[in-house]
Amino acid sequence: MTGHWQMVPLGDVLTPAGEPHRVETERTYLNIGLYSFARGCFGKPPIDGNLTSAPTLYRVRSGQFIYSRLFAFEGAYAVVPDEFDGAFVSNEFPCFDVREDRALPRYLRWMFSLPTVWATLADGSKGMGDRRKRVHPDQILAFRAAMPPLDVQRRIVELLDAVEARIIRRQREAEAMDFELSALLASAFHRITQGAPRQRMAAVAPLVRRMTAIDLDSAYPELGVRSFGKGTFHKPPLAGADVGSKRLFVVHSGDLVFSNVFAWEGAVAVAEANDHGRFGSHRFITRVPDPSRATGRFLCFWFLTPEGLQKLGEASPGGAGRNRTLGLDALDRIEVPIPSLDAQEWFNALQRKVRAARELQESATAELNAIFPTILDKAFKGEL
Repeated sequence: MTGHWQMVPLGDVLTPAGEPHRVETERTYLNIGLYSFARGCFGKPPIDGNLTSAPTLYRVRSGQFIYSRLFAFEGAYAVVPDEFDGAFVSNEFPCFDVREDRALPRYLRWMFSLPTVWATLADGSKGMGDRRKRVHPDQILAFRAAMPPLDVQRRIVELLDAVEARIIRRQREAEAMDFELSALLASAFHRITQGAPRQRMAAVAPLVRRMTAIDLDSAYPELGVRSFGKGTFHKPPLAGADVGSKRLFVVHSGDLVFSNVFAWEGAVAVAEANDHGRFGSHRFITRVPDPSRATGRFLCFWFLTPEGLQKLGEASPGGAGRNRTLGLDALDRIEVPIPSLDAQEWFNALQRKVRAARELQESATAELNAIFPTILDKAFKGEL
């Protein structure tokens, strides 16, 4: 328990620091920023002394405690790492020397990873709205924190550092595996499509519209399609009385679904079993593959390749965003590679195995991420 831990104002362990430097027009200055949610420092483009309007910048040193006045409410606190020793910041980033006979810098770093700490400090700040609330350095120095003996701090830091290292290692392993799986799919897809005949989408997967009559007393659960090949998602039900002049069409499991405003950035998916019977507006194009020629998952994969996205872009004229609309006739004219059905089914089976492997890896990573806040909380309650 923390009963024997001293509760002290951070002014006992922190000393305001920051070396003011008059900006010289002929110099550039290494610049850093802070991630929110206590995720550390990051390098920003150097500050050009000839272009900045700030008359003064402040040099920071490795091991100093630093925070963002403006984004303290969402955890923009950090300890300056070695690689940013000597970098410069504006006066929006107060920094402090740590009295290491009283506190370990990384102990403070982990303490300020607790959302309860951000909230306590933000509650005492002034401003209009969350993003106007600046935390003043005096609030940091007045904040009373549990400060155990250095050997206890060291044990807490070692534990949390070890868990963090494990999470980072797991994430890197997941990224490496994802890269390998993507390369495997790309190689297999190239192998079965090389030299395959091409046919127009009009013949391979014609447009199918299942328009529904609107009942004012009914509700219509809608379907959405995420960009970048990230699948479908469910929208809240739309009341019949709120449909107005909007036309709704029923989506069936297995449909190849395109968002006509975002197809050019990969808003293409195959409707899953739990999507069956949901509704989409006229902005969602549903295509049903001819089962004697192609499968939806094979076609979806092709449309998310660089070539497929290029073809969707060419079929979606106009400017950026909602001004780029996928034309029905243009989609009809796109020619897609059509290997044998056996080859397509083999590739689909490979896609299922890859998806299962990714889900397993994501589940393991998510589980580790999910337990970390509990470990962090228990560490600062003295329960570990």
